[in-house]
Amino acid sequence: MSLEEQVKGWTRELGFDLVGVTSADRFDDHESVTLERIGSGLMDGLPWYTPSRVRRGSRPEELLPGARSIITVGLSYHVDQLQGVPSTPAGKVARYAWGDDYHKVMKKKLKLLAAKLSEELADGARSRWYVDDGPMLDRAAASRAGIGWFGKSTNLLTRTHGSWVFLGQLVTDVELAPDEPLKKTCGSCVRCIDICPTGAIVAPYVLDNRRCISYLTIENRGEIPREMRPLMGDWVFGCDLCQDVCPVNFKAAPSREEAFRAVRFDVLDLAGMLELTDEEFRERFRSSPIKRATKAGLQRNVCVALGNAGDPGSVAPLAKALKQGDALVRGHAAWALGQIGGEKAILALEEAACIEVDAHVRDEIAASLDAAREESPLP
Repeated sequence: MSLEEQVKGWTRELGFDLVGVTSADRFDDHESVTLERIGSGLMDGLPWYTPSRVRRGSRPEELLPGARSIITVGLSYHVDQLQGVPSTPAGKVARYAWGDDYHKVMKKKLKLLAAKLSEELADGARSRWYVDDGPMLDRAAASRAGIGWFGKSTNLLTRTHGSWVFLGQLVTDVELAPDEPLKKTCGSCVRCIDICPTGAIVAPYVLDNRRCISYLTIENRGEIPREMRPLMGDWVFGCDLCQDVCPVNFKAAPSREEAFRAVRFDVLDLAGMLELTDEEFRERFRSSPIKRATKAGLQRNVCVALGNAGDPGSVAPLAKALKQGDALVRGHAAWALGQIGGEKAILALEEAACIEVDAHVRDEIAASLDAAREESPLP
């Protein structure tokens, strides 16, 4: 058995669904394209995604001096939704966040793979491992290693598991024969482009991060632009629309990883999310990717979803959030009340207008009052 076959066998024994090998050569083409998109503003809103980070991640030799190979792995998170249709307004969560935080799961397995590689080789092996919180260009590495190909949504698509995969890389100084990239494309399919409500996929293989619902609900730490809010529907953490309609995903194999199969957060009770204290938020989501949104960010998203749902029964929790929440939450609660409208919503906005001290929230209240009064003027 060749060393490459042994390495792939160890990888699968650790539970990874996909594995491929590529060289540690630079990713010059991907580096130039990514830097161009940063320069054109398509990656705005991600202060950590800097040109220096991209350059470093495009050059494996800088990540591990003496690097010779990159072992790229994929772990499926494709599981079925467990909860039925709730009786109260609920928010959708992207599938990758239904279970435990994948960073911990992936890094534990990659650490074990690195140890195995070092133990089995007479001269040992030096390695560094990365998930998506490191500088490595993970989709570029996976594509060159033959794990998958770039879809028009910019997701990496795989033959067996679709785009429902987490990617990781082990950069090592071990010389391994590289795999060939796949010769596959999306052909003429544009379903992902057509389904995106915010128009975030501005051209095939080009994503405007600023318009993506995943960015707006997770990485974005400020207000959600008013023109984007009605387009977000009931998504409160991430978005799967472009993946849900992708034909490659229709027959994707299910995940075998227990950490992801233990579904806990496929939907969230919206009104209940507005009641969470800081301690309750930390405890409930401590092992979930949802904690990345922060409590204020999640509650901001909840307000938008409630406004889009338009349920008059949501006026009471929104009115409470408008008086007690973080300024970011209060502003979006005001918007939601304006969307729902009706006498109770108008009265809640009028009461808040009398006590609100934050200038931005006052502007949100004024705009929402105008909208609500125009829709349903009080006698």
